[in-house]
Amino acid sequence: MYASSVAGAPIDPPRIRTSLGPRPPEPTSPPPPYEAHEAYPSFAPIAPGITSRTNSLPRPQEGLASYGDSSRSRARRPAQNLSIPHLREAIHTLESRMASLLNERDLLESRLELAVRMQSPVQRLPDELLSAIFEIGVLDGEEEDPITLANLMIVCRQWKDVAVDTPALWSRIRMGTRHSFDKARVKLERSKTVPLYIGVDFSPRVEYGNVSTESLMLAMDLLRPAIWRWRTFHLTVPNRPQAHAALTRCRERAPLLEVMSVRICHSMQEDPFSRAPPPLFEGHTPRLRSCSFTSFNFNWDTALVTRLRVLKLGGYWNAQSPSVDVILGILRACPNLEELALRNMSDIETDSCSLPDFDPSEQDSLGERLVHVADARPVQLPRLVEASFYYCGNVRTRTILSLISFPALERIELCFLDNVSPMLEYLRRQSLTRLPLRHLRIESSYFNEMKLVRLLKRLPALNSLEFVDADDVSSNLLKTFATPAAAQTWVCPKLTSVWLEGCTSVDWEALRAVVESRLPAQSRALPPQKLSRGSSSSASTSVQPSRPTSSASAFAYQAHILSRVPASTSSGHASLIGPRRLESLNLSRCHQISKEMVQWLRMYVAEVKCEATKGVWGEPVTV
Repeated sequence: MYASSVAGAPIDPPRIRTSLGPRPPEPTSPPPPYEAHEAYPSFAPIAPGITSRTNSLPRPQEGLASYGDSSRSRARRPAQNLSIPHLREAIHTLESRMASLLNERDLLESRLELAVRMQSPVQRLPDELLSAIFEIGVLDGEEEDPITLANLMIVCRQWKDVAVDTPALWSRIRMGTRHSFDKARVKLERSKTVPLYIGVDFSPRVEYGNVSTESLMLAMDLLRPAIWRWRTFHLTVPNRPQAHAALTRCRERAPLLEVMSVRICHSMQEDPFSRAPPPLFEGHTPRLRSCSFTSFNFNWDTALVTRLRVLKLGGYWNAQSPSVDVILGILRACPNLEELALRNMSDIETDSCSLPDFDPSEQDSLGERLVHVADARPVQLPRLVEASFYYCGNVRTRTILSLISFPALERIELCFLDNVSPMLEYLRRQSLTRLPLRHLRIESSYFNEMKLVRLLKRLPALNSLEFVDADDVSSNLLKTFATPAAAQTWVCPKLTSVWLEGCTSVDWEALRAVVESRLPAQSRALPPQKLSRGSSSSASTSVQPSRPTSSASAFAYQAHILSRVPASTSSGHASLIGPRRLESLNLSRCHQISKEMVQWLRMYVAEVKCEATKGVWGEPVTV
């Protein structure tokens, strides 16, 4: 039966396959996530233009078998496999597996990113070291850099956490019309227990209107609980009543306070409120080293300004100005004072009494008297380095300088004091013992030229000399810096910076002589070197330098400048040590100096400042 059925079956003719060249290998693909061959027929219709790797043509020897197998499998496939719920369930299964794979991929990518970031040296830094770097970057200057701090916190979450957990980054608190109270509260919370740098600025500004006392008191109430952490405190208010109202909140002790500043903007305003506030900080400021008061009446309490290193007083007019006895009492309470500044004070009235060491002949020549003081003992200030007297009264300045000793003074400024000749004489007396003065500034004052020259000859360490609007600066004064007389040393040999701003009496020839005289000596102009005893007499003969050809060099040659040897130098005198070269020269508002002269000076001086030519209305004009 089986044979008859086989014999009776029709035999298909053999299929002839045209040769199309070698058949490429069939690409392999991963199996689908579910049994696709049970859900779809083997010979599913394919849309034209779409190729599929799973629907490739069958091989010749397997064409009939595959067709028969697909027919039989289609016959055996149950009907429920082609139902809509089954297909939807299959799609949902694929989507679930794809979602889980995507989640796993995101997790691996985050781990990879973390592993790559951990390879950076910055990511391997411990939080303590990173916090120290943040402090240096943000708090390196005098004021806080909020932009740098904000940029550090948006780099990554770790840097933000480190910045928030670093109390020193939030220790500088600013409050006022331009600063938010909410930021101050956040900084007070994040600063924890570190010392604070407080700044309360309610200075009057047009764009912000009037300053209300209520806002000022709210700021002080917010800062009051942290007084024990204050290291610096700066207060700026419009008038005296607001300053006194704000300082009434400062009653607790301040054991860490080192710097205190109170500035009243309207210092010229007269008001009936002159009562001093109660003792600030209960008089307990053991670390206070710097005080700066502008028109603030603290009843001249010596306990507040004891053991200071920096004292600045200014803005006291008429009855509010301190007397000489008050200032001398404060100076006696500060033996370690390093900086003293008196600015903008009404001068005191003189009486018929004078100090015992005052010369009556000098009094008659100057037409002034020193004021009588209760305690005429000298005040010893061995560490005073810088002193500034700016429109603080001629009599007051003379009396103070005559009673203090300052053997370490390096900088002094005498500005708007009328006649400063007596001050220069006191400086010369101090130089007889020791005076390492390096900077001298005289502005809008007149003086005796001979007394100034006598002082400059006693200042070998002076390297900066500034004259601003000083009409007494003449060419004779500049000639003292050009060349020394016979058998004398140079005047101020270390002088490198000269300011002649607004000094219209300076002559060009004298200025050129000063610049050329301080140029480095040429090799051919040096004195001959001593030879050994075994050398011949012909070798010991010195070669005379040739005469310069340029006008400037000819002037220096005649003045014996380039050779550094005086005109009458005997064989027994040693050659003089040359001065330093000028590095900075300020000729602003010196209209007698032309543009060509300035260009010549810039060939020999590194920095020459000259005000540009201005037109009728003050606009710069290009020459």
